[in-house]
Amino acid sequence: MSAAPRTARGVETRARLLAAAERVFADHGYHEASVSRITDRAGVGQGTFYLYFASKLDIFNELVEDLNHRVRQAMSEGARGATSRLEAERAGFAAFFRFTAEHPALYRVVREAELVSPEALRLHYTRIVEGYIEGLREAAADGEIWDIDPTVAAWALMGVGEMIGMRWVLWGDPDAAPGDDADPTASGTGRVPDHVLDEMMRFIGGALGRPDLAQGPRPAAGEKEES
Repeated sequence: MSAAPRTARGVETRARLLAAAERVFADHGYHEASVSRITDRAGVGQGTFYLYFASKLDIFNELVEDLNHRVRQAMSEGARGATSRLEAERAGFAAFFRFTAEHPALYRVVREAELVSPEALRLHYTRIVEGYIEGLREAAADGEIWDIDPTVAAWALMGVGEMIGMRWVLWGDPDAAPGDDADPTASGTGRVPDHVLDEMMRFIGGALGRPDLAQGPRPAAGEKEES
């Protein structure tokens, strides 16, 4: 288990190790990464590493938690001040895509956690979903969206955002002119074009049943809409 730093210098050293681990795991993957590669990148000795982390797996788990905390914070700050659920969704997703462009390791680290540390993977996604559920529940109570199961909707929304981010942020836009989709803060990553975000939000708005996108009353359970 990780040791908590006791001094400001210790906090800075631990943060430097986590930042180095983010790059090493992103560049080499978990199995090719090593404590020595992490300490070399951080500019500290291996003995210093073991003052803060028990093993490579320990720092990997800490990195998953750290990335999770930072991406949730970015999404929360991005959505702050939104006046509607759909506005909050758009702002939150935009913040998620910006974070992913700046920290492409998020995708590789989280995917490797499926095999390396399944519990860390589950905790990562569960924490993100928990942030959605209450907002969706409140939006349904206010009549902004249909009275849907907020847990199901939250998992579905997370899946939409993750796949859109993978397609446009990590893979880039093959139809864009050179430089159009480049994010200057992250080599090799792109951004989600405005028209893609627009279409994504149209899809989400219809799925959540935003009243001004709906066509007539929602059919009762078990009933079919009239053609």
